[in-house]
This record gives sequence, C-alpha cells and structure tokens, in this order.
Amino acid sequence: MRRRLVISYLLLMVLVLIALETPLATTTANRETEQVRADRLADATRFASLAGPALRDGGPGPIESELTSYDNLYGIGAAIVDRDRRTSVASPRWEPGAGTTAVLDVALSGQQTSDPESVWPWTTGPVVVAVPINDGGEVRGAVVIVTPAAPIRRAVVAWWLLLALAGLLAVLACVLTAFGLAGWVLRPVTELDAVTHEIAEGDRGARVQHRLGPPELRRLAASFNHMADVVSDVMDRQRAFVAHASHQLRNPLTALRLRVEELGPSLTDEDGRSEHRLALEETDRLALVLDALLTLARAEREENERVTVDATAVAASRVAAWAPLARHRSVALRLDTTDTPAYAQTVPTAVDQALDALIDNAVKFSGDGGAVTVTVARRDNGVALEVRDSGPGMTESQLGQATERFWRAPDAQNVDGAGLGLTIAAVLVDASDGRLTMRPGEPRGLIAALWFPAPEVDPSVEPVDDERPADLLPSSAR
Repeated sequence: MRRRLVISYLLLMVLVLIALETPLATTTANRETEQVRADRLADATRFASLAGPALRDGGPGPIESELTSYDNLYGIGAAIVDRDRRTSVASPRWEPGAGTTAVLDVALSGQQTSDPESVWPWTTGPVVVAVPINDGGEVRGAVVIVTPAAPIRRAVVAWWLLLALAGLLAVLACVLTAFGLAGWVLRPVTELDAVTHEIAEGDRGARVQHRLGPPELRRLAASFNHMADVVSDVMDRQRAFVAHASHQLRNPLTALRLRVEELGPSLTDEDGRSEHRLALEETDRLALVLDALLTLARAEREENERVTVDATAVAASRVAAWAPLARHRSVALRLDTTDTPAYAQTVPTAVDQALDALIDNAVKFSGDGGAVTVTVARRDNGVALEVRDSGPGMTESQLGQATERFWRAPDAQNVDGAGLGLTIAAVLVDASDGRLTMRPGEPRGLIAALWFPAPEVDPSVEPVDDERPADLLPSSAR
C-alpha cells in the first residue's frame, strides 16, 4: 500500500509540474525570441532612417559603412532592398534565404515584421526582421536583418534544463515527502497487522499504540485494543470455566473408579475380569482427558505440555476399545500396522481422542457389513494415521464444513451425536502442530488422515528412566 500511495503522490506531482512548467517553458522561449526581435527591429529602424537618401540618390552613402561595421561587430548580416527587391547595399555576411521573401513582402507593404514568432530548440532557420524605408510618405525599399538562431536556441535550452532540474528536485522532494507521509499514515496499519499476527500466534497481551497516525487510524487502533481486551477476557472466562468444570468432574470420576475397583473381587469368571479391567482402563483414560482439558484451559498453544506417545500402541488400544461396538453393528474393524513403535509428539490425549472421534464416525456411518481400517505409518518426519471406512462419504462442500462446531450433514440429522467430535479432534491436532485432512475414498467411503510431528529425540534410542508407560511419557522427561 505504501508503494501505491507514493506512486499516486508522484503522479499527482508530475501532473502539477507539467501544468506549471509547460506554460513557463513556452514563455521563456517567447521572451528570448522577443528580446532579440526587439533589438533587431531597433537596429533595422535606425538603418532605415539612414538608407532613405541612398535609395533616393542611387549611391551607397554612409549606410554601407554602417552595415559593414554592424556585421563585423555582431556577426549579423543585413541588406538594403529597393522596391524592385534588388539588393542595393549588403553587409559581408548577408545571405538571403527562403525566409526573407515573405518578410520582405510585408515590409514593402509598409509594415514592420519578423519571422519566426518564437525560436524553439528544434528550430533550424534564422530570425529575419524587415523594416520598410519611407521617404516622403513613399516606401522606397526595406531593411532586412538576418540573425542566426543558434544563440537563442542555446538560451532556451539552458532555461529549459534549469526548469527540468527544478522539476526533478521537486519530484525528489515529493518522493521523500510521500514516503514520510505514507509511513506516518500506514504506521498504525503496519503495527495493527503485526499485533494481529502476534495475537494469532498466541500472545494475547499484544496491543497497538493508539497515538500514532491520523485521527481515524488512532480511533481504529483504540477500537482494536478494546476488542482485543474483550476477546481476551472472554477467553479467560471460558478457560476458567473449563478448568473449573474439569476439576469438579474429577471428584465423581474418582469415586466411580473406586466403586469399579470394589467390584473386582466379586468377579469370578474370566470374561467378567476382562470387562472389569477394560472399565478401569476407560476410567483412567477419562482422567487423562480431564487432565488434557485442564492443560488446554491453563495455557496457550505454545505453552501446552507436549508428550511423546507411541501412535501404534495408542491405535491398537483404541481399535480394541471400539471393537465391541463394531461387532455389535456388524462392522469389520481392523488395524493395519507393524509392531514397530511410531512415536509422535503431541499434547496429552491428542492421538487417542482424535482416533476416538474418527473411529466413532467411521463405525457409525459404515452400516451393516461395512469395514473400517486404521493404519499407522511413519511419513514426512512424523507419524501418519488414517481411518478408512466404507460409508457414504461426504461431498466437497461437506468436507469443508465437517470440523465446524455442531455441524451435521443433512442426511445424518437422525444419527446419534452432537457434531463436536471432529471439532475437538481438529483443535487437539492443531494444538499439536499436526494436520487433519479428509478426502473421499475409492470407490466409496471417507478417508480421514492425521499427521503428528515426530519427537526431536527418538525414545527407541534414548533410555527411559521414568517408570511411567512410554506412550504417556512427556517429551521433557526424555
């Protein structure tokens, strides 16, 4: 924008200079020509007063010596021409040309004349002046003076160069002033852009100086600061609410886990003990989810705690957790991966919560006889996970809206769900510096792909001293 403002100021300045200097250049050329013309007319009038007796008596008289002296002194040719256009007396440099004929016709009619009206730098001919010679009220001839135009052209060129130099200096001054003015006008806009990026990057305390620039932009900066304060306050209230709610939910969750633990001794068959173990694992996972909510509510994106997780192990646990529901709905749920760990660095529970949302949707929409495949692979210096289903899929426009809060596809209004699963997954993936993409499957279905960055240090190489499970060990402890 600064360049556009400077160009507009510069264009306006050039137009003003053209409007001012064009008449001034014309006036300068006319002035130089008129000054020479006036001098030559005065000289020709004096010669005409001396040439009357010469034409009347037929002899050269004193006019010849006058013309010779004039020619020697100024280098200007002059001649006395009678009524029959015969040259009676001429100076040594006299050279009649095509331009003298028209001037001589006017002079013999009794009028003073000259040609051309103005001398321009591209003019080639001389300045010709003619004055009639009157004797007793009768025109007996004319005095013709031919002046070289080269000195006039040089003077005009010098003046025009001076005007061009003045215009160039004015343009330079305009450019410097325009840059300063544009900088003064756009400084609040530049700072507003920088502060907007800072806030987008997580610095909610960044504000714009509202004492810079014109009054309109100062008011805009003050309004922006007020808006940022209001948004920051709302976000603080929201985080406080999430943190308070998460904290309050831990008490009933702890009580529920104790009750489930007390049921353990009463279970005798193997299936009951397996289900009891899975229930305890789910309560532990819910505790981790609450911890993640507390973490997200407590810190900005770059301040979130990052943990190193084994995406292969997490994917296996989530497939095992959703297998009963998949069997109940006659959906084939399988995991396609190797036994090699695939470590990713994420915020806590990002991988398992994102997989829960994707597997839930895949099983829900695949229908009886459908198939859902979860794959895990190392890719692009990170870990890629894909959930492929055989459901109806989504259109391109629906894929663009899928992660919006509470959005439901038109043909899925009667399906259980609140429309928040993909939204939560997208937030957690983004907080982990990862990617969530969705695309149609072939020949049908949907492919939801997750990508998480790999940790800086591979846990399979570095020894682990902590007794916690490897898939939940924070990266800072490795």
